[in-house]
Amino acid sequence: MGSLIRVNAARGASKATARISTTKGPAGDVTLGERLRYAFDKSMAAGPVALAGWLALVSLVTIALAATILALTRIGPDGGFGFGEAAWQSLMRTMDAGTMGGDSGWVFRAVTLFVTLMGILVFSALISIISAGLDSALEGLRKGRSRVLETDHTVILNWSPSIFDILSELVIANASRKNPRIVIMADKDKVEMEDEIADKVPDLGNTRIICRSGDPTDLFDLSLVNAQACRSIIVVSPEAAADPDSQVIKTVLALTNDPQRRIERYRIAAELRSADNAEVARIVGGDEVQLVLADDLISRIVVQSSRQAGLSAVYSELLDFDGCEIYTTELEELVGVTYGDAIMGYEDSALIGLRYPDGRVRMNPPMDEVITAGSRAVIIAEDDAAIRLTPMPDDAVDAAAIRKPATVKRAAERVLIIGWNRRGPMIACELSRYVKAGSILTIAGDVPGLAEQVRAMPLGSKNMKVETRIIDTSHAASLEALEPLTYDSIMVLGYSDHMEAQSADTRTLITLLHLRKLSERLGEHISVVSEMIDIRNRELAEVTRADDFVVSNRLVSLMLAQASENEFLSAIFDDLLDEEGSEIYMRPIGDYVDLDLPVSFYTIAEAARRRGETAIGYRRRRPDEADDGRNMGGVVVNPSKSARLSYEPGDRVIVLAED
Repeated sequence: MGSLIRVNAARGASKATARISTTKGPAGDVTLGERLRYAFDKSMAAGPVALAGWLALVSLVTIALAATILALTRIGPDGGFGFGEAAWQSLMRTMDAGTMGGDSGWVFRAVTLFVTLMGILVFSALISIISAGLDSALEGLRKGRSRVLETDHTVILNWSPSIFDILSELVIANASRKNPRIVIMADKDKVEMEDEIADKVPDLGNTRIICRSGDPTDLFDLSLVNAQACRSIIVVSPEAAADPDSQVIKTVLALTNDPQRRIERYRIAAELRSADNAEVARIVGGDEVQLVLADDLISRIVVQSSRQAGLSAVYSELLDFDGCEIYTTELEELVGVTYGDAIMGYEDSALIGLRYPDGRVRMNPPMDEVITAGSRAVIIAEDDAAIRLTPMPDDAVDAAAIRKPATVKRAAERVLIIGWNRRGPMIACELSRYVKAGSILTIAGDVPGLAEQVRAMPLGSKNMKVETRIIDTSHAASLEALEPLTYDSIMVLGYSDHMEAQSADTRTLITLLHLRKLSERLGEHISVVSEMIDIRNRELAEVTRADDFVVSNRLVSLMLAQASENEFLSAIFDDLLDEEGSEIYMRPIGDYVDLDLPVSFYTIAEAARRRGETAIGYRRRRPDEADDGRNMGGVVVNPSKSARLSYEPGDRVIVLAED
């Protein structure tokens, strides 16, 4: 047995030796030709510079060879040339093929012809290399991969339809700034971005837009926008991402944890679709990020607008840069003064709340609360330069015109939602917190799995019962079968989860037109608030005579633009839209003051103050042309308090109040 093992081992060793001998050995067995070819391949991979070097070498060898032949043979004209002159003549023929036209002697012509042909070859290749290099450089510029060297600029990361409204608002905000710049980076072709912006934002004023292509979650790509020197950063929810919130959170993470980041804190405004991801985003961004919860924001505004027609115009006025805006400013001169006295100290501005030293924000705090050192005022003003204390005239308040508050008893409500999207459950949950016990919500739509979604959705209270009706919401007879006149208010939502924005808005318009026709035929008014996706469709929707339109994409864009300029705005609106704090209400102005004579807004503000409310404006049933120049529906925010106006019974005062 031992001998057999030894024999087999010997056979195995001989086979292994045979296999090794048939393979190529170590580097010593590589031929010189292979080495030269490998070295040439490596040099060619170095790019256009290496190619130009090889062409220069070929030209040098050709000129040297021709000069040597001509110098040794003396075959040129007039007894030939020395080596230097021969090299010069060869160089001239290499660069210009026409130089050899005057040559004589067939041997000399043969040499110069060779030199000229080599020159044509070399310069043709050189032109091709230069052209390719230029094309590559232009392609690199077209792709937007160069680093931005701007400072104090605004950075926008990712791409979505909201970006055009954001740009429009930032252009207005930048009107008073010198050489403002906005840098946009998204995973999209640079030229496509520039073309879309040129089409949809034609008037850029003094603002210059710079586009770059890249992945905002990649640290190298982020370095292209020079975030370390920027003024503010806006992270929008990307339109094409399967999980947009994850993309936004990763972008914020890349910004705040970049090893090359600046020491100073960033001012980041980030859009999230789901409130469930807010906690993670706050952990990632800390105090450097303001979150705009898009679906939550729109849901709350839709609910509040459905209960008070025209309220969306108030929010638009507070959020856009064209008109009044919200500012926060120091309150050194008001330390020790009560909030109630302070709100009467501004004639052309409206004090609406306080930001405390610990970071808390409270809108419409108690009137007897004393303002402490370190607090900041939350003020509505035309411009920050317009914020100044103004002594109130002695006769500013007409005490005789102020009416005492009347007791209003609320009843259970019937509410109808027509249409459905991902914001539907949030709207229902928010609505349930406002209505009285015994209220009923009916949801009508034809999206797949609607009944299951409604059964599974949580509510904010037990005050409301929910019913579901599966109908075609674009069919007139189906809508009439709902008996819409029996409901206190109606909300029409777009099918934005199942259709493109334009198709969803078209479906909404059809529903609104059917409701309008039904209202006209029955001769009764139907209170309708509709959600629109695209601002361009609002003008078309005006013919439906709905009470109010909430343009979802625009409101989110306005919020992001404002948050990039005001680092406290997110906290301010969180308090404004929270049912546990003070909200914006539009109440009959006749409940506050006597309508027989003109009254100043000082008088209206005093009437509201006595009820623990802050008056910020009014809505007139018949708006003046100047009041309604921006399609505000008669809404005026932050009027001059000293101006005296006559009001009608249908007019409303806009107040911040607890209930």
